[in-house]
Amino acid sequence: MTQDVAGRHVVALDLDGVTDKAALMERCARALELPDWFGRNWDALADSLGDSSLWPAAAARRGLLLVVAGWQPYARSRPDEWETAREVFTEAAERTPALTVALELGGSHSRG
Repeated sequence: MTQDVAGRHVVALDLDGVTDKAALMERCARALELPDWFGRNWDALADSLGDSSLWPAAAARRGLLLVVAGWQPYARSRPDEWETAREVFTEAAERTPALTVALELGGSHSRG
């Protein structure tokens, strides 16, 4: 899902069903439309989040709001991996003014 909020291009990163780092990286690659050569590791994710030339075209022009949903089960089952992912998201947002990362805190979300 993509849309615009407050002038930013919104990308939903749905982690529902993600059980390991490989699946997390695959969801990131798909949601952010990253190139095939995306390395699928923490450094590559950090670099991609910080490089607006790799974002979807609309986001590169207006900024990116990455909304992470369905992350709680992954965080509970893989706390060390989630901590690293959260650090990557936080550091990328802190050093890239055009990037905002938001964690969806609501309960279960419906699929329709």
